[in-house]
Amino acid sequence: MGTDLQARIARVDVYVVGLPVRRPFAISGGAVTRVGEPAVRVLVKVTDTDGVYGWGEATPLPSWTYETTESIVGTLRGYLAPAVHGHPLWDLDGLHRTFDRVIQRGFSIGAPLAKAALDVGVHDLVGRRLGVPVGVWRGSRRREEIELAWVVSPESVEAAEASVEEGRAAGYRAFKVKIGLHTEDEDVAIVRAVRRRAGSAFLWVDANQAYRPQEALRVARRLSELDVAVFEQPLRSNDLFGLAWLRERSPIPVALDETLRHPQDLLTAVRLGCLDVAIAKVQRNAGLWLSWRLCALAEDSGIDLMGSGLTDSDLGLAASLHLFSGFGLRHPADLNGRQFLESPYAVQTVRVEGGRATVPLGPGLGVEVDEGAVRRLSLSI
Repeated sequence: MGTDLQARIARVDVYVVGLPVRRPFAISGGAVTRVGEPAVRVLVKVTDTDGVYGWGEATPLPSWTYETTESIVGTLRGYLAPAVHGHPLWDLDGLHRTFDRVIQRGFSIGAPLAKAALDVGVHDLVGRRLGVPVGVWRGSRRREEIELAWVVSPESVEAAEASVEEGRAAGYRAFKVKIGLHTEDEDVAIVRAVRRRAGSAFLWVDANQAYRPQEALRVARRLSELDVAVFEQPLRSNDLFGLAWLRERSPIPVALDETLRHPQDLLTAVRLGCLDVAIAKVQRNAGLWLSWRLCALAEDSGIDLMGSGLTDSDLGLAASLHLFSGFGLRHPADLNGRQFLESPYAVQTVRVEGGRATVPLGPGLGVEVDEGAVRRLSLSI
C-alpha cells in the first residue's frame, strides 16, 4: 500500500447488520439490546482510488438520540457519500466542513452518528495506507491498555448484585450503574447494593437525562454517602442553566455526555459552569476528528476527562480505544459493547482480558473485517 495521501475517496458502501446479543441492556430512554433480537449496527466501507479501504460503524439508538437505522442509512447513501466522492483522504478538516454543508448543524451538531461512521472509516483507511495505528498517525498514544467498567443496568436489587458478581468474576474492578429507570428510592437502593458487592471499586452513575434539577440534587445527596465518584448526565442535555444550578450544589462531580455534541458545546458548558467532567464519545461527536478536538479542549480547560461508547461492536470499540489512548484517560472507560453483543464480522480484533482492553497495534483501527460475514449478517430495511 502506498503512502500517497493524494488518493481520494472513490466509493462508500453501507451495510446494515444484525449482531448476536449476549445480555439485555436498558437505559432511562428504553432498551438498547434485547436477548433474542439482533443488535442493529450500520457498517461503512470507504474505498479510495487505489483500492485501499477502511471501515467505520454507527449505532442506531433512538432510546439515546434521534438517529434511527433508516435515517443513518439515508443520510449516508443519499447525502454524505455523494458529497465526499473524490475528496482527498488527508483533508479531514475539509471532510467535516463538507459534512456540515450537506447536513447542517441545528442547535448543536447534525446527524453525528452517520457522520461518525464515515469519519472513522476514513481514519481507518489513512492508517492502513500509512501502515500505522490511528493513534500513531494522529501523533498521540499515551497508553497501551485501557481499563474498562462493567455496566450494571438492573431491573432489581437482586439483579444488580448478580451483575456485579458476574463482572467481578470476569476481572472487572470498576462499575457504572444506569439509574433513572425506577423511582428515586429504587435507584438509590440499586446503587447501594452495587457498592456493597463491589467493595471499594471505582463506581459512577449515569442517569441519561432522566431527572429534573430538584430530583437530581436529592439523588446526588443520597449517593454521596455511597462514595459515588461521578454523576453522569443527570438532566436534559440542553438544560444548561439547570446543570449549572445542580453542579453548584451537588456533592458529587457532574459529568456531561449527551450535552457535548460538539467541541463548542463543551466551551459553552465550561463558561456556564455546568460540569466537572467531560465524557468523550466518538459517535456522539461525529467521529474521531471532532472527538480529538473536544478532548484537547477539555484537557486545556482543566476539565477532567472520562471515556464512553455507544454499545459499539468491535470497530467502534477500537476507534474509542485509539482516542482514549491518545489522551491517557486516568479513569476506567464505559466501552460496554463486548458485555452486551458479539462482533462475528471481526477476524483480527481488540483483545479484552480481565476488564482491560489492549489498544490495537495493527494499521488503522487494527480490526480486520470479514466482508463475507458482513454480507451474511446484513439486514434489509
